[in-house]
Amino acid sequence: MKQIIAITGPSSSGKTKLSIEVAKEINGEIISVDSRQIYKELNIGTAKPSFEEREGIIHHLIDITDVNKQYTAANFADDAQIKINEIINRGHTPILSGGTGLYFRVLLQDFELPRVQPDKKLREKYEAKSSPELYELLKKSDPLLAEKIHYNNKVKIIRALEVIETLGIPMSQAQKKKQSQYNTLWFGLNASNREFLYNRINIRTDEMIKQGLTQEAEYLFKKYPDNNILLNTIGYQEYIPFFNSKISLNDTINMIKQNTRRYAKRQISWFLSNKSINWLDIESNSIDEMKNIIAEKYQNNS
Repeated sequence: MKQIIAITGPSSSGKTKLSIEVAKEINGEIISVDSRQIYKELNIGTAKPSFEEREGIIHHLIDITDVNKQYTAANFADDAQIKINEIINRGHTPILSGGTGLYFRVLLQDFELPRVQPDKKLREKYEAKSSPELYELLKKSDPLLAEKIHYNNKVKIIRALEVIETLGIPMSQAQKKKQSQYNTLWFGLNASNREFLYNRINIRTDEMIKQGLTQEAEYLFKKYPDNNILLNTIGYQEYIPFFNSKISLNDTINMIKQNTRRYAKRQISWFLSNKSINWLDIESNSIDEMKNIIAEKYQNNS
C-alpha cells in the first residue's frame, strides 16, 4: 500500500502551516479534512487558508459545495479517496490535514457509515423541531449514539434520525467495521501545557475579528437565514444574539473563544483514542523541527 500522511490535532494547533511545510519538503499535496472548509463563503470563521497562505501547495476539498447543500462524512470519504488516488498517480504524497475526527475515521480507520441518501421531506420534518426535542428523539431511537453526539448539534442529530427512520434500525447498529486500505503515518499536534493552546485560540480569534469575521457572519446570515450549518458552526453561531441586540460584541468574541476552547478539548479526547498517532508538542517544537520529524519518519517508512 502506498503511504500517506495524516496530520491532525485541535483548533489553532498549527496544522495548516505545518502541512504546507511538510508538503514542500516531500513533494506532497494537501487534502483538507475539515467539515466546514468544504463550504464556499465560510472563510474567516473556518480559518480557511488563503491562496497566499497556501504558498503554491495544491489543496483539495476546500470550497467544494454551497452552505445550503447537504454534504455527509460518506461524501467526504468518496471524494477524498478519488483525490488520494489522483495524487498518488501523479507521483506525489497525499497529506491529510485537519481536525474533523469523524472524517478521518470514516476515511482512514475502521469505520464505515451507512449509505443513506438525504431525504428532503424527512429533514423538513425534523428541522421544524428544536435541538432539545430532536435530542430526546435520538435518545429514544438510539441511546448509544446519543451519548456520542452533543445535544446542541442539530445537523448531526437530524442526520442520525434520518438514517434511523430510513433503515428502520438504530444508526449505531447500521455502522460497520472495515479494513483500512491505506498505510497511514499519523501525526498529532498538541500542547502539554493546555493554557498554551488556549492562548493560541484566543489570539487567533482576535485576529479573525480584525480580518472581518463580524462582517462575514452578518453577510452570511442575511444571505442564508436559519441555515443549519451556520447555526452549528463555532465562529458564526455566537453572532445570533449579537445581531438580535441581546449581547455585546465583546461578549460575542468571548463566547467564540470559550466555545473554541471547549471544542479543542473534545478534539483532543477524540484523537487520543487513536493509538497510531505520533504526538508532537507545539510548545517545545518549532514548525521546522516538526517538519523534519515528519519528513524523516516518512522517508524511513517509505
